[in-house]
Amino acid sequence: MQEDLPDLPPSDEKLRQRPSRARYDKAHLALDRRWRRRELKADRMMREVADVLWDSFGGHPYVWCGFFLLGEGGKSLTAGPCHRDEAVSASSSLREACVSAAADGQPVILENPSRIIVPVLDKSGQVWAVWAAESEKPSAFDEMDQRWLEKILSHFQKIGAVDVGR
Repeated sequence: MQEDLPDLPPSDEKLRQRPSRARYDKAHLALDRRWRRRELKADRMMREVADVLWDSFGGHPYVWCGFFLLGEGGKSLTAGPCHRDEAVSASSSLREACVSAAADGQPVILENPSRIIVPVLDKSGQVWAVWAAESEKPSAFDEMDQRWLEKILSHFQKIGAVDVGR
C-alpha cells in the first residue's frame, strides 16, 4: 500500500519522510469502509487500525506502531496489536511515555526519539488504551499527525466500555 513518492530536492527530503494528509485520508477511508456495516468490536478494530496504518506508514516514518492496553488501575500496560521493523521493539521508555499519556488523557509528541502517543477513549470518555508510533527520523510527527490519529481513534468512542486487557 506504500505509494510512490515524487523525487524531491534535498532541502525537501524531510517531506518524503512525513505522512501526508492524503495518506491519512486514504487510511481513514479504508477503516471507515470496514467498520460501516459491521458490529464494532475493539479487538478487531485494533488489529485493523494497526494493519492499515502500518501499510500506510511502515518505514515512512513508522518503525513501530501499535496499541498498549491499560491494566488494572491504569498503571500497567499490556501490548496489543502492533507492527514493527524486524530490528525494532517497543522500549521501556516508550511504555513509560504511554503510561504518562494514558494518565493525563492527552496526546504526546516527542522529538527525540520521535514518537506520537494518542490515548484511546471509550464511549464514556475513559482511557482504556493508547496508540503509539515511533520513528527513527527526528521530528517525524506533528499536530497534523495528532489530529488524524485522533480522528481515526475516535471510532472507538462509538463502542461501550471496553474491557479488553482490563
